[in-house]
Amino acid sequence: MRRNTLLISVIAGLLLALGLAPPASAAPAFRALVFSKTTGYRHDSLPAGISMIQQQAAANNFEVVATEDSSVFTASSLATFDVIVMLQTSGMVWTSTAQRQAVEGYLASGKGIVAIHNATDMGIESEYPWWDQTINGGAHMPEHSPGVLQGTAIVADKKHPSTASLPDRWTRSEEWYNFDANPRGNVHVLVTADERTYNPGSRAMGPDHPISWCRNTSGGRVWATAMGHAIGSYSEANFQNHVLGGIKWAAGNAAGDCGGTVWGNFEKRTLDDNTVDPMALGVAPDGRVFYVQRGGQVKIFKPSTNSTVTAGTLSVYTGGEDGLTGMALDPNFATNGYIYLYHSPASSSTDVNRVSRFTVSGDTLNTSSGVTIIDIPAYRDRTFPEPGHTGGYIKFGPDGNLFIGTGDDTPPNLDPNWQGYAPLDWRSGKSNLDAARSAGNTNDLRGKLLRIRPSASGGYTIPSGNLYPQGTAQTKPEVYAMGFRNPFRFSIDPANGWVYLADYGPDRNPPTTNRGPEGLVELNVIKQAGNYGWPFCHGDNQPYAPFNPDTGVVGSKFNCSSPVNNSPNNTGLTSLKPVVAPNIWYGYGTSPTFTELGSGGSAPMGGPVYRYDASNPPRRSSRPTTTGCTSSTSGRATTSRRCTSTPPRRSPAPTRSCPTCGSTSRWTWSSARTARSTCWSGAPTSAAATATPGSTGSTTTRAAGHRSSRPPARPPAAAHR
Repeated sequence: MRRNTLLISVIAGLLLALGLAPPASAAPAFRALVFSKTTGYRHDSLPAGISMIQQQAAANNFEVVATEDSSVFTASSLATFDVIVMLQTSGMVWTSTAQRQAVEGYLASGKGIVAIHNATDMGIESEYPWWDQTINGGAHMPEHSPGVLQGTAIVADKKHPSTASLPDRWTRSEEWYNFDANPRGNVHVLVTADERTYNPGSRAMGPDHPISWCRNTSGGRVWATAMGHAIGSYSEANFQNHVLGGIKWAAGNAAGDCGGTVWGNFEKRTLDDNTVDPMALGVAPDGRVFYVQRGGQVKIFKPSTNSTVTAGTLSVYTGGEDGLTGMALDPNFATNGYIYLYHSPASSSTDVNRVSRFTVSGDTLNTSSGVTIIDIPAYRDRTFPEPGHTGGYIKFGPDGNLFIGTGDDTPPNLDPNWQGYAPLDWRSGKSNLDAARSAGNTNDLRGKLLRIRPSASGGYTIPSGNLYPQGTAQTKPEVYAMGFRNPFRFSIDPANGWVYLADYGPDRNPPTTNRGPEGLVELNVIKQAGNYGWPFCHGDNQPYAPFNPDTGVVGSKFNCSSPVNNSPNNTGLTSLKPVVAPNIWYGYGTSPTFTELGSGGSAPMGGPVYRYDASNPPRRSSRPTTTGCTSSTSGRATTSRRCTSTPPRRSPAPTRSCPTCGSTSRWTWSSARTARSTCWSGAPTSAAATATPGSTGSTTTRAAGHRSSRPPARPPAAAHR
């Protein structure tokens, strides 16, 4: 026995010497105080909540102290904790001013507070306003849903540790809290409640209903969720992970950005407020901002001098919506100085719009260096009355191909027979009133998204993957996507080449008639070549019908799954590809599917997709939580909407347009009313906001009163819809 003991001792000594002995238990990663005192309503889920956090502590190596004794709130005692979890607390749970001051001092010291369910509704806003101001961003909870109801939560931030593992749409049973003010702007929204999936009660918040959030405030970290009413919540895996991630973040144990929807983190910088019809812009690698005006001017904003110079002026025809409408800097602009311009050359003897390449030397556009890339038919008022619907935006994709948006070149309001409907005039001598001859024609460049590769000496080649292979009879190989009315703005995700394109619809209120739908507008995510319907279908594939104004006869509506172009003005294929439905569509009123867009004017713009770059200076970047989001404007109440890279198309169940990134963001927007070129920066407001070099994805420009259309903000008469 002594020999065995000696042998064991020798072996243990050798293991220690070799560093192979079993390690001692690791020290707790952090220490959490779980406080659950109530002086008001007491939830029966409290024991389940405490048990959940204790189990999480054991599984994740952190220490928990659970108590309802408010005497723990002293500076010296709180200093031993990294996070305070206020679990279902209600009423004035602190018995003295000193205890409340200890809480405030604790947060100011850089520590964290987690508030769960009733802790966001303690009912002490009058007695102790600091609590709701700090935890809820100033919002108070006046009423909740009538009972525990099954509903859907929408995860707005998939990067934060408290939401990274959650599904985009999270169905759960909850007593859904309403708040008297939307905390967005003061807090970073993590999860919202979809009120369409449950009865929110008489104090409904509407389409933007934050339900979980976080913020950096008063020197510390705050994480809060208004969910967690029922006992079952605390055995629900998604809710467990949600709370655990919040505790870890608030304790400083897990990294996460909580500034994405806090408006104070962004600054709008006016680059130039002395503009006339600014149409497009791009940012050079050296930080200069190039933009063009419809009258023909190419301008350069120079950050080094905070001034704007005119690089050069093209002579352009400006009837209707024509002029200098598009601009793109060459992907190798830093070395070749190439700039591509979409313009209406005044000297042209034919009715065309043209994409030309010019060279920029320093701050000067060499107007004699122009090389024609492509000409696109575009009626001028010398042939027919000016039709408008120019399109005219251009942009390079990540593979070096140039995308060109063109309108259907068909006047929407010239003949009252077509007011509010797709113009399909098949009578003799009326071809200019027939969008089937252009947008619906596979053998025409108008009403399309073109995709070409510019050649060094001018002209272009056709990349593979367009709608019809080169050589296909009665088609144009330049066409990538067809069936657009007036695709005025689009953007391209630099990560995957997807095109975010907005298209306009006719000016007409509901209802749908035997001739077609109400006026609808669209936002499309184009991932591959396709037919997007106009003038045969629009919106969520709602069909139009042919109509003869002379006889009043309305034909059968078109088949969006197998559209046929029987127009006598059609020079292309008769049988067309199936119509691809848009990702978002809406009309004048509030959309039942996309309620967050509200009602009123409809002037969509396909905004840029943001990709966070950690190496980019913070003052020039947005937040990591916004990566993969597109900021598209709706033309309503001068707001922009941030959506995910993969917004839902059509679903049997109600779905939101922006399930990942939220809505009503302000990270990029230019005012159509002040005609300013502006930039939203992710920098603190004390920092200088500048446009992001080498990117067109963080700045936007729009023309004042041009092409904005649709009430309530009706533009000047020159703008056509």
